[in-house]
Amino acid sequence: MNKTLLIFKHEFLLTIKRVGFIILTLILPVLALIGIGVGHLVSDIAEPTVVEEIKIGYVDMATGFEQFTDQGKIKLISFSTTEEANEALIRKDIDEYFIIPQDYTSTGVINRYTLEKQPEPPLGVPTAIKNFLTNNILADKVPQSTIYVIQSSLNLITTRLTETGDVAPEQGGYGNVLIPAVFSFLLVFSIMFTSGYILSGLVDEKENRLIEVLLSSISTRQLITGKILGLGAAGLIQVAVWLASLPLLLNLASSTFGGFFTTIQIPPNFIILGLIYFILGYLFFAVVSAGVGAISTNNREGNQLITTLLMPMFIPFWFGSLLFIFPDSPIWVVLSIFPITAPSTTMLRLGVSDVPIWQLVVSILVLGLSVAGVLWVVIKVFRVYLLMYGKRPGLGEIIRNLRSS
Repeated sequence: MNKTLLIFKHEFLLTIKRVGFIILTLILPVLALIGIGVGHLVSDIAEPTVVEEIKIGYVDMATGFEQFTDQGKIKLISFSTTEEANEALIRKDIDEYFIIPQDYTSTGVINRYTLEKQPEPPLGVPTAIKNFLTNNILADKVPQSTIYVIQSSLNLITTRLTETGDVAPEQGGYGNVLIPAVFSFLLVFSIMFTSGYILSGLVDEKENRLIEVLLSSISTRQLITGKILGLGAAGLIQVAVWLASLPLLLNLASSTFGGFFTTIQIPPNFIILGLIYFILGYLFFAVVSAGVGAISTNNREGNQLITTLLMPMFIPFWFGSLLFIFPDSPIWVVLSIFPITAPSTTMLRLGVSDVPIWQLVVSILVLGLSVAGVLWVVIKVFRVYLLMYGKRPGLGEIIRNLRSS
């Protein structure tokens, strides 16, 4: 046990002193603080911009469109004929003009004229023209408040209820997706980097023959256990820093920017599940990395192989848009249970929908059993291949040697 603790201490201290580890640990809270600070500074020094008035002419051939010519920053000017409007446009007395034909109320077609080459009308112009036309058509026929409701976009407020009919403490919306999505992405990278340290460390020790010295004084199990736990403890500190900084960053963002940031909620089970999936996900990939390090002859070869094995972790991000459309699809359930994709998929699903308890239990159980099973195989691989040099063995050769060992 003392030898395992020595390996644990060595790997832990070596990892937390790495520049890459420190950067990855601090990048989320530091960048978020810088963004909030810059936003606060800009909001303090920014001066209100002067909105330039836009003049739009119109020719009323249908008659009756005389009122409501002030549409915010847009001023509508009436002309008797098309020729007058055209001359005013050429003199640049107006920015553009449009013609209201006699049959507008039956066709809804408006002809617009401008000197500028534009892919589409400037922002706000179509809305101003539409409001001007609607107000004049409905004037003296319906109350102004009714006209306002017709012109306004639908203000839909959604409230999520529990099965008992009470208001749910956790509401939906894109704000709830942001934190799980960002954390899931960082979780994948943390698992990759932290377990990747095991691979590079083992291959380096194998290349410079240090592994032979280590195995002369400690067992294979002690070596693997010490390395995995040491690096895992460092990774756990990394994740703990992220989780601990989230509430503070959200409070600062809400007080500085308000709006969208006030809608962001951290799912109540998010922190606990985040730690569980990091620990199990890390252990799974750390053990896999240890096995790859045992059969690899150099770092380049090992990195190529482990990258191939780790790429499936990004599947949920590649098809993340489908998660919003089909959050409860059987495909996502399978990805939540499959050990390689379970950490990232489950974290993403927590922000999109309610993940049933049975799926969480099965996912965690399968991931835990996978760690134990892969560890058993990797220990056997270590004993057979760790001191072997030369060409990396193929899958068939590994299976044959494991059967005979």
